[in-house]
Amino acid sequence: MNEAQESLPLADVASLELDVDTQESISKQQITFKSEQGRLLLLLPQASEKSFTPTEWEELCQQLTIRLSSGDRFFQPNTTVHLIARDRLLDSRQLQKIDELLQTAQLRMKRIYTQRRQTAVAATTSGYSVEQQVKLEHLSDTDDKGKALETPLYLQMTLRSGVEIRHQGSIIVLGDVNPGGSLIAAGDIFVWGRLRGLAHAGAEGNEDCRIMALHMQPTQLRIADHVARAPEKPPAMYQPEVAYVNKGGIRIAIASEFAQIHLNGP
Repeated sequence: MNEAQESLPLADVASLELDVDTQESISKQQITFKSEQGRLLLLLPQASEKSFTPTEWEELCQQLTIRLSSGDRFFQPNTTVHLIARDRLLDSRQLQKIDELLQTAQLRMKRIYTQRRQTAVAATTSGYSVEQQVKLEHLSDTDDKGKALETPLYLQMTLRSGVEIRHQGSIIVLGDVNPGGSLIAAGDIFVWGRLRGLAHAGAEGNEDCRIMALHMQPTQLRIADHVARAPEKPPAMYQPEVAYVNKGGIRIAIASEFAQIHLNGP
């Protein structure tokens, strides 16, 4: 056989035989970086299984390491990364590992977008901002008034400064919300502790939503499109209070009085 007729190496032959479906299947197993509206997004690969097997997790870490160490610098140092986890289950250890790998390339992971409650809780516990996305099947033909809220998100923790939690249902925090922390919910917000950050209930326009805290001292309250700030003079004694919309503005009432008037009826 002469040089012109020499066979291709087996690896090259295999690559030539990949059909379109196979190529698409491989691409879905790869991590992807994407720049969108000035943000750097890290998209995890799609898969039929929600959680990573040990082998899949090791491969993902290797992919990320190789991608970050490649000569193709697609980012500036100290760029903030938004992790798009989709419906993959990630625990605190895995999230911290991804963050550690990003830090080797001078990147900082700040926000996690997820459809899974367990991942949202793990991310919040680890100190990351979270936006819990609605699953695609929930975006059906029903109009806004008929759209059901997501199951409430329960968090047992102290929300630190710089951490933002978004959820398409109600948010219940068993702990404090520090100044600089933010809660944004399509439903109600309940803080079983001190609320000293920002709380936005009814974020999709529902004025019937409420904000309740055992100790109400927020930097800002929002219900639907209404905005209110904490009074300049703090009360002499704190007690459970409820913020709600009445006559075009946000009102704050003692929880027991609010329940007697608005919940118990005449």
